[in-house]
Amino acid sequence: MLLGALRPGHRPNPFQPLLDTDVSLSPEQLKHVAERIGQHMAAGARTLRHLFLVEDLVDSLKFAFLFYILTYVGAVFNGLTLLLMGVISAFTFPVLYRHHQAQIDQYVGLVRNQLSHLRAKIQAKLPSAKAKAE
Repeated sequence: MLLGALRPGHRPNPFQPLLDTDVSLSPEQLKHVAERIGQHMAAGARTLRHLFLVEDLVDSLKFAFLFYILTYVGAVFNGLTLLLMGVISAFTFPVLYRHHQAQIDQYVGLVRNQLSHLRAKIQAKLPSAKAKAE
């Protein structure tokens, strides 16, 4: 089989339909793609500016805490291990969610409710949140 694949002319290429497919972009499609990329880059730059320049203290603290936690994750795991865990999770979690959707949605609703109550309590105690509300 391998020798047959290496000798040209004996068998037709099984990927010939894919090789014959036209993958060129029209100028309109290229312009649209470039505009979308520009919009995503501008939105990302605005978000990074918002997080790094402390426009909102709570968001910047959450961002700093995330990086702080990631230092411990990086100290414990190798990059290849994280990649392997990500691939396994990408194929496992959707199946688990599909089988247990009702229970998961119920518990996610409870967690969101608790987080919204906690966020309301914290914002009530922060003077900057009261000034924004007025």
